[in-house]
Amino acid sequence: MQAVDQQVLVQICDWLKQNQRCWLATVVATYGSSPRPIGSLFTCNEKTETVGSLSGGCVEEDLVENLARGTVASTKATFVRYGATDTEATKFGLPCGGFLDIVVEPLDTCASTLSTFQQIIDLLERRGTVRRTLLLDTGESKLIKTTTYEPLVFDEQRNLLAQTYGPRYQLFIVGTNMVAQYVAEFAQKLDFLVTIIDTNESSLSSFAVPGVVTVCDLPDEVLLREVKDENCAIVALSHDPRLDDMALLGAFETPAFYVGAMGSHRTSIARRNRLRELGVPDRMMERLHAPIGLNIGSKTPPEIAISILAQITQSLYNRR
Repeated sequence: MQAVDQQVLVQICDWLKQNQRCWLATVVATYGSSPRPIGSLFTCNEKTETVGSLSGGCVEEDLVENLARGTVASTKATFVRYGATDTEATKFGLPCGGFLDIVVEPLDTCASTLSTFQQIIDLLERRGTVRRTLLLDTGESKLIKTTTYEPLVFDEQRNLLAQTYGPRYQLFIVGTNMVAQYVAEFAQKLDFLVTIIDTNESSLSSFAVPGVVTVCDLPDEVLLREVKDENCAIVALSHDPRLDDMALLGAFETPAFYVGAMGSHRTSIARRNRLRELGVPDRMMERLHAPIGLNIGSKTPPEIAISILAQITQSLYNRR
């Protein structure tokens, strides 16, 4: 779950605690280019205060106007399509022939509604995963705890919406060089929670990227302690074989969906040989992306960072 969507759920809880009625809008389908993926969330209260995003502006403005007038989701959940015609797509800033489908549900201030969203927030804070189902006709919703991600499902015939809420993705970076700085900066733009690991306290204190978590400790111990689920990626970027190899030994023991190490082809071959000598089996070595990143001809630190995050993104969506 992206951080902005988690903020939507937190805001819903806050409004419900204040006895403020509000609405939750969820993107259930898109066609054509879309600035926000399926599953994106948006909320609005009766004061027309909003949190979140569906498309980037015009759709949200129109939806808020309709909610204020009571023409959408006044008493029960409603399916809404934006961009049904080319003229409408242009009006709402959608690509020609594109559309955006959303489900908008009214959230009353009763205790059961607050309890539902508070449970979701509590699970997300513990990096848990939960699936919520909603029947649009009756407003009945259920929560099912799960350990795996499942894509959003919207069944128009049954008027059923099922969505998995999971924890924010994490990226663990070993090393504090310039490539690590660009990877950390770009990864935050992609909504990763970033942790920097190094054994040099002075290098960590001078790491010039705000918003990251820094940990001064042995990387294998940090990874074994902190990487608790499959929503994590690990990259060894220090250029110090002792530090990177130590990190990889820990990384192979975690459920992380991505493990990569920076270095040339020759360096990567030497690293694999060292890891084999240390007893790492080939089945674990198959998880290692080395040389790291997609081959885009990158040379400079920002180009290398782009190639690394492109490969992480590719691995993430292939996993889904």
